[in-house]
Amino acid sequence: MPQVVRSRIRALHGPPSAVPLPHRVRSLADREAVAVLHRAARVLLEALPELTDRLVEALREQVPAYRAAMETEPAEIWQEVHHSLRHNVASLIQPREFREAAHRTSRWIGETRAEQGVPLDAVMHAFRMGGAMVWQDLVDDTARRHPEDTRLLVHVAADVWNFVDEHCAVVAEAYRQAERRLSWRRENQQRLMTAALLDGTARIADLPDAAAILDLPVQGRYAVLAVAGAHRAPHGAGRPPLTLPEGTPALWHQAGEVELAVLPLGAVPVAVESEPSRDGDGDSVAAPAHDPASDGELAPLAAGLTAPPGTRVGISSVVDGLARLGDARRLAETALRVCPASGGTVLLDQHLPAALVVSSPGLGTALADRVLGPLDRLDPADRDVLIETLTAWLDSDGSAQRAGTKLYCHRNTVLNRLRRFEQLTGRCLTRPSDAVEVSLALAARRLLAG
Repeated sequence: MPQVVRSRIRALHGPPSAVPLPHRVRSLADREAVAVLHRAARVLLEALPELTDRLVEALREQVPAYRAAMETEPAEIWQEVHHSLRHNVASLIQPREFREAAHRTSRWIGETRAEQGVPLDAVMHAFRMGGAMVWQDLVDDTARRHPEDTRLLVHVAADVWNFVDEHCAVVAEAYRQAERRLSWRRENQQRLMTAALLDGTARIADLPDAAAILDLPVQGRYAVLAVAGAHRAPHGAGRPPLTLPEGTPALWHQAGEVELAVLPLGAVPVAVESEPSRDGDGDSVAAPAHDPASDGELAPLAAGLTAPPGTRVGISSVVDGLARLGDARRLAETALRVCPASGGTVLLDQHLPAALVVSSPGLGTALADRVLGPLDRLDPADRDVLIETLTAWLDSDGSAQRAGTKLYCHRNTVLNRLRRFEQLTGRCLTRPSDAVEVSLALAARRLLAG
């Protein structure tokens, strides 16, 4: 008999069988064995506190995950084990009366342990240890009080272990269901918190909780990336995804047709006090604002992006702190509007004049009409030549030679076209204020067309 017990205990660590055992017609010996089982189980119920103590101590020694829980809530763990043993042992005697209550207890344990983060393997191991201890006590009590009946327990051994396996399956299913609920709840909480931060509606008091949930520093430095026309994963056969450079952390969020990514860039640098600069009259002059893009943080990221043709990507300036993610999102969406319709990546800090135009489309359109309106009275082909020449000249930093090279014409041709533009519009391209207006008007015409 002891060999039967030991072999079954060793088998406890394998997965419970998913195939139900065939119904078995009980013999006269089986009925006698059931009576022996009931008698021994009643003895166990009378000594349940002592059995609970031994099982709790065994869990403390052999299951590290339970050991940690026992240090914080020993009374609760003891009551849980006691409650489970009482229902399960009673189910051996009166299965109809106690089976559902025993199942409820097992489901509750599975759900509770999932919420506490105890690994499922540890929970299953604990249940199997409890089953092994109950079976060993049934055998030991029978061998001590009625040794002649010990052999009869062989006839009910399969029933006892099937009962243990049944509860292991109940626990595992309850654990997995709770785990799915918790996962959905965490993902939903993260999604809502990310949306609130990017919308700028998160409360200052909620920032520490948001930082903990999203694993982001409250005072970190961030940029936001906005993507239109592609996704991070394929959404169709043969459609390549958008990918960031390897090792780039990102928290993604879908906002309608635009996909946003929060990009953590590290801690906020500590300000270093320095002597203020002085002008010619000796008055202090404010130091120029630090340009984060000059540090090369965002330029390599933009250069390392891979995206399908036609994808438009806008990258915001760097902001300090989670509280300013709403500002960063608006800057990223502004950069996205600066992107050509054909696709590309725009760093906002490198396209601020164009960003000004798209930020106020009404004023941009008015400026374009005021500056370039006289050209609209020309033949379209003639108008387009002048605009193309003017754009090439501005892109060449005012060099007629380099503009001519781009346009495959002589520099004098470029200069003649520029003079004609000045005559038609009344603008002087050597006057800084006029040059700024012309440049913004061209950007508005290009970005706000249609």
